[in-house]
Amino acid sequence: AAPRPLPWEPAERAVGAGGAAMFADRTAPGADVESVWRSARSARCEAKSCQTGKISTVETAVQSHSSQDAGVQTDQSKDAVQDFQQEVQADYTGLLSFLRKVEDAVIKELNKNWKSRAFDGFEVNWTDQNETVLCLHTLSYPEAQDQNLQVTSVSWNATGSVIACSYGRLDGGDWSTEKSYICTWNLDRRGLNPQHPDLVVDVPSSVMCLAFHPSQPSLVAGGLFSGELVVWDTGRTDDPVVWRTGLTDDTHTDPVYQVNWLPDAQHRNQARLLSVSTDGKILVWREERDGRLALAEGFAVVAQQIPRGTGLKKFAWGEAAVGVTSLSFSHFDPRVFVVGVEGGYSLKCSTAAETLALHRTGSSVPLRAPAELAFSPHGGPVYSVSCSPFHRQVLRINAGPANLFLSCGTDGQAHLHSMLQTQPLVSLQLSKKYLFCVRWSPVRPLVFAAASGEGNCNKCFCSVGDVHLFDFEKSSQKPALSLKQAAGEHPVYCVEFNTKQTRLLAAGDATGTVKVWQLSSDFTEQGPREMSHLEQLASEITD
Repeated sequence: AAPRPLPWEPAERAVGAGGAAMFADRTAPGADVESVWRSARSARCEAKSCQTGKISTVETAVQSHSSQDAGVQTDQSKDAVQDFQQEVQADYTGLLSFLRKVEDAVIKELNKNWKSRAFDGFEVNWTDQNETVLCLHTLSYPEAQDQNLQVTSVSWNATGSVIACSYGRLDGGDWSTEKSYICTWNLDRRGLNPQHPDLVVDVPSSVMCLAFHPSQPSLVAGGLFSGELVVWDTGRTDDPVVWRTGLTDDTHTDPVYQVNWLPDAQHRNQARLLSVSTDGKILVWREERDGRLALAEGFAVVAQQIPRGTGLKKFAWGEAAVGVTSLSFSHFDPRVFVVGVEGGYSLKCSTAAETLALHRTGSSVPLRAPAELAFSPHGGPVYSVSCSPFHRQVLRINAGPANLFLSCGTDGQAHLHSMLQTQPLVSLQLSKKYLFCVRWSPVRPLVFAAASGEGNCNKCFCSVGDVHLFDFEKSSQKPALSLKQAAGEHPVYCVEFNTKQTRLLAAGDATGTVKVWQLSSDFTEQGPREMSHLEQLASEITD
């Protein structure tokens, strides 16, 4: 008999030797084997997803096991309200009797405090204390730096958020034809780019000085090397020029080294523009509708008409004009101002002067001689003067801090003067060579800042420059702090305090850089007796 084929073998294998099919093809059913493990697991409902044994857990409360609700705004019952009113019921009869007894004593003490000067000028400072001086911003315009232009002046606008700088040249070059710039940065703007000013204005001549309008934040005035004055509106990007003097017989014949905005007594909403120049003239300009600045009044400083104080040497220039480099108005009397001149003197002047100046140049208005008193000179030209902004509402006659001013010059000294005497109250040697700018703090009666540079300067060939912060409360002979403005041999030409954001101080230097410093609380918070200290300093030295 033939062997029986396996179910999965092909049919050919089931054929015998004779070739006849002995068996037919068929498919065998599959065989099932039931899993005993799976049925047992299902019956017990055991979880076998991991190999570890069962983990036992217990929840334990970490807070107090007991709690109590307290209602804080629920209505009280009438009985509770009555009990509370009975508890706070005041003895008005006894209170009235007490107030009558102490009335005289209280009024006496109030009157005493009212007359006290212990807290004059003191203001509570609610801002955070800052114990260090920090450099917040380093601003520059690369195109001006590529031309080796210097920052000649800086100014804050009326809101205190925008800083402007003027570019020019103070150390040589073809000043009259070289293009320069004014640039502005809004420090409150998001995404401030220190090397990309918000506004750049091209100017055909070096800009020697700059001043924002005191109440209109977009207006800024500049004095040029050519002797012209120009007023720009920083809100107009296409043609920002609003007013200008042009080149006329009234225009300065020398560079303009300072501009100031003055209130117009006849028109409250307008301001006049004052300019000083080394041609010896101090001119006041009014705005005209056709975009011109017209001469309203003027003064001329002539050597022969300068009063000589006791012990002061005579001016050697005869009737020659005395070059004016700087000016500062008294914060006590708007008619009084101080000028610094190239001869090294500071002069007390008055806008009420009536004497005509011995000035031979043509002018559309008569020029007057403003000088009333000459102070003891520096060892070289005076570059900056600054009157104290602090005074009392009621001053003793011919005394008090309202009559103080600072001056500085090429001898590296800062002089503290009283307008009542020719000799300085204090002479401070802050630099070995030159001081270019001095500014009294707007919030600290005993603090001022000075900009210095060293080297052989003809306004100027200089080197290392610092910003000196001086505090008479700490020392009357040396700076409280000296800030290094720039690396290398570069002078600092200008400094300006921010009168709105009083912690900010801006300084411009010969590298074309403006640094904005954040002052520490030591330089911005007035002490309770600081005004008295300043008055005492002036009176003690005067006596």
